[in-house]
Amino acid sequence: MPVEIFPLPGLPEIKPGDDVAGAIVQAVRAHDMRIAAGDVLVIAQKIVSKAEGRVVRLDDVVPSEQARLWAEQWNKDARVVELVLRESKRIVRMERGMIISETHHGFVCANAGVDVSNADEGVAILLPDDPDASARTLQAALCRVFAGHVGVIVSDTFGRAWREGLVNVALGVAGLGPLVDYRGQTDANGKPLQATVIAVADELAAAAELVMGKSDRIPVAIIRGARIASRSGRGTDLIRPAEKDLFR
Repeated sequence: MPVEIFPLPGLPEIKPGDDVAGAIVQAVRAHDMRIAAGDVLVIAQKIVSKAEGRVVRLDDVVPSEQARLWAEQWNKDARVVELVLRESKRIVRMERGMIISETHHGFVCANAGVDVSNADEGVAILLPDDPDASARTLQAALCRVFAGHVGVIVSDTFGRAWREGLVNVALGVAGLGPLVDYRGQTDANGKPLQATVIAVADELAAAAELVMGKSDRIPVAIIRGARIASRSGRGTDLIRPAEKDLFR
């Protein structure tokens, strides 16, 4: 069965307090599109963060000495550096002007997810407080309106260790299992699979980026044909526990 990916155009600029689910419903109807049972909606983290008020005016940020020193050394905005430090539970590496940290959610990423792109001048956007809760809220609202089971992924763009380029990944997940576990099954040659667990939510998020784009102002994509299970998991299921992580 083929998998299809549709961009959803026509969403307005999202502001704090806006109803993201309602905006999606309006855009679907305005463009005479449909949402079918089993579809997965991949929603850019940025519009979720904006709606939830995870927006900070940089003029309101007082940089710490650590932030000021780092900013001076690497020609950065000390206010943004300060937000990165505040949003970090653990600094993994600060080197060559880059900060890789573990966020309070457990994500390991650049700048703790703090972003000033696609934001108003003088404003930074933070990750949602709880991306899984955000996904559950959106999924419940969309299921009610479209009268069928749909999955929701709240996505963001992350870099990858040992590989160039950025890809979309799943931060929050609702209405689908983020992992498909093949362990205990056999391959085409009858050999038992011992370690194959596919991060299907990350795969769907990455595929959605093909029609969303970083500069196309398409913050939502609809994926059809992915054959998601109705059981629900969480985005945090994708975070490897520290005791299983060989690189901590």
